[in-house]
Amino acid sequence: MHYRQIIMIVFLSYLSLKVSAEVKKPTAGLQPQQSEWLSPDTSGYAPVNGLNLYYEIYGEGKPIVLIHGAYQTIQLCWGNMITELKKTRKVIAVELQGHGHTKDITRPFSYRGFANDIVALLQYLGIDKTDIMGFSVGGTTAMQLAIQQPGVVDKLIVLSAPYQYTGWLPVMRNMLKSLPPDFLDQTPYKTAHAGIYNDSSAFHRFTGKFIKFDTENFDLGDSNMKNIKAPVLFIMGDNDGVDMMHKAKMYQLCGGNVFSDISGAPRSQLSILPNTGHMSLLMQTATIIGLLDHFLK
Repeated sequence: MHYRQIIMIVFLSYLSLKVSAEVKKPTAGLQPQQSEWLSPDTSGYAPVNGLNLYYEIYGEGKPIVLIHGAYQTIQLCWGNMITELKKTRKVIAVELQGHGHTKDITRPFSYRGFANDIVALLQYLGIDKTDIMGFSVGGTTAMQLAIQQPGVVDKLIVLSAPYQYTGWLPVMRNMLKSLPPDFLDQTPYKTAHAGIYNDSSAFHRFTGKFIKFDTENFDLGDSNMKNIKAPVLFIMGDNDGVDMMHKAKMYQLCGGNVFSDISGAPRSQLSILPNTGHMSLLMQTATIIGLLDHFLK
């Protein structure tokens, strides 16, 4: 897949969110900038592990933490989802190291580092236990968090993410390796990061660094996946870039692939949405909310 096709996917996913306004540039320093799309009840920066991690909070109720995908922000990834979730839940959305409002630091990107940052954020907010939902890179981060800190996670929702690098189809891995640092230049993704990368060279250093991370081999471990204590809901597309056998293996490691008429239903669940790719999965808000309602209750 040529990188120009990726740009088109980004534009289509962005337009599907039915957002007419661009993201405002964050103000200088550490003053959170309210979005033109959704207005959080609370937003701020948590000083965790050497960085200032940006977060937004919406609604009231049992908390659920949202972790976005690569190059995304809270609004770009979760805009429609937050609108629905905040009606009944306390939604805590975070922007990972180097994304959105959260400035990058010299620390390499890693799933362990991302997970540690979110655990530290929960401690900062005084939250002992929460549901966690992540998309793509955020989904892998969510699984890593459940492995590292099992006591923190009540229920886990993973959207279109593998637990091993080889879980991506070869075409996906090849595409990731072919991306140049400027592949997002003509997209809203660059605009959304304008507050922390005030020129193209700075933004390209970030994308180049993340491309390197996103193409490195990783493996959360079969035994670690098997020992995840929280029930897991995997929501995947039937053609989302994650190998179908890998999806089945993840589910099996988390207790699935049984004959429930005899053994009883496992705590974890797997939903594969038809005619659904990686980015188009996020567009299916009503379907995902319906699955969440059933799983979380």
